[in-house]
Amino acid sequence: MPDGVLILAGATASGKTELGIDLAREFDAEIVGADSRQIYRDMPIGTAAPSAEQLDAARHHLVGFLDPAERYSAARFASDAVDAIGGILRRGKRAIVVGGTGFYIRALTGGVDLARRHDDVLRARLAREALLHPPELLHGWLALHDAARAAQLHASDTYRVLRALEIALGASDATGLAAPRRTLSSEGIPWMLVFLEVPWSEVDRRIAQRTTRMLDAGLLDEAERVGSGAAAANAVGYPQAFSYLRGWCTLAELRNGLDRATRRYARRQRAWFRGEAATLWLRPESVAQQVREKLNWSAKRE
Repeated sequence: MPDGVLILAGATASGKTELGIDLAREFDAEIVGADSRQIYRDMPIGTAAPSAEQLDAARHHLVGFLDPAERYSAARFASDAVDAIGGILRRGKRAIVVGGTGFYIRALTGGVDLARRHDDVLRARLAREALLHPPELLHGWLALHDAARAAQLHASDTYRVLRALEIALGASDATGLAAPRRTLSSEGIPWMLVFLEVPWSEVDRRIAQRTTRMLDAGLLDEAERVGSGAAAANAVGYPQAFSYLRGWCTLAELRNGLDRATRRYARRQRAWFRGEAATLWLRPESVAQQVREKLNWSAKRE
């Protein structure tokens, strides 16, 4: 059986990046990013991507490799991450997945069925159907294609019904066969999922500091360069920056808006992982010991 994979999740500003690098150095590991915005290049400020020094401290994969205009899906992430992890293990290293995008991590572990690729036409069609038809009709449509999933959803939960329809309608090719998807589970790679348990007062303090650093480092210039039409421009921080650049808010309002949006995002991340039964909730200082015990990782290999 191959070495297990550590998946290190946590709310934004909880210290995932720093701890991941410390663990990588201790256990001779490489890092695979699991952040739906840090995948984009030329956006290091708004996405709080690892710095050049941090990237030098441990080898990273799936960080800063995609053009901001390009769309990326959880299914594609799962495939790319499995490839990266396989390469890491073949080189005799260990793999640590670091990030806070819950849907990416669920896709990687094999906990959700996904369409093979993002389909703008299908998504637009379903959005139009939702405007034209009552929720009960959409739910009945889903039941025809995926009765098990429909039974799990209430007809009034339009967002999830539409997402499930997108998956059901997009998950087969012209032959009607389900699109293959590789995950840690399908590859027989064991994993341990950890969410960093950091007090909210500390997270909020770090978020306030991060807001100041982002503005001082040039978030507004970065937002102008990326442009509001980029696929990645809906990341927390960029809509607020565009509002200021358009004259819709003051600098003080921008700062407050950034703080508020980031705090809300951090709490959504925590709520998501509360729903992941396999998650271990650990203080940062306890993670290394749990890795030794549960993954049987020893100190750095010779």
